[in-house]
Parts: sequence; structure tokens; C-alpha cells
Amino acid sequence: MKRILQGTLVRGHQVASRPSKDYPYSSLEKQKPFFKRLGLDLYQYFNGTLNISIAPLTFEMVQPEFTFELVEWTDLHPPETFSFSRCKVIFNRKEYPGWVYYPHPETKKNHFQDASLIEVIAAQIPDI
Repeated sequence: MKRILQGTLVRGHQVASRPSKDYPYSSLEKQKPFFKRLGLDLYQYFNGTLNISIAPLTFEMVQPEFTFELVEWTDLHPPETFSFSRCKVIFNRKEYPGWVYYPHPETKKNHFQDASLIEVIAAQIPDI
């Protein structure tokens, strides 16, 4: 189902794009080789996520294009399950390809997200 949502960019936990107090590396950079081996190549996309609030609406991942169960991408915590669905980000009247990135909360040790937040991996977007 195609749907256009308005959203507001909000600051995330800043672990996807750079080293942090939780990881000595960008978590997304570390995850990309695992996702590629499982069938989803994200190397053409920016090495970070856009955190988009759709409040007061909430988000639920239904029928994702990919789900990778219990990926052991780090030795710092137990494996996590991830789902992905294609999306587009429209910014300044231009469309950018991307993926909704959904680390399943039941397997995620840290960095819980509000249900009104959508994380997106997208192509580089100037001035965002």
C-alpha cells in the first residue's frame, strides 16, 4: 500500500552514523556487510538513519520486504532481528530512494524508539 506521510526530522541516538558511548564504530557501517550477505545491499545509501517523527500517528512494520532474524552483528549484545521496506523520502520537492529500517524492539537491547518514529536509510540528501 502506497502512503504519503508528513514527518519531522528529530535527533536520534546517533549510533548508526558514528562511534558512540555504546559502540566504538558506526552501528550501520558494521551491520551493512551482514545485510548484504543476507540479500540486501545498502552500500549505496548514506551511512546513518533519518529519524522521522510522524506523531501523533504511530508506526507498525507490516509485511516487510526483508526480515533478517537474530543477526549476530556485534559481540557487545545478543543478536537482533531487523526488517526493511522500500520507501522514498521527499525533501525540497525531490525524491530520494530509501529503506525503512526497523530493528525489532523485542530483540533490541538499547535505544528503544517511540512508536511514532520511523528510521529511514536513504541516499545522501543535500541540506537535510
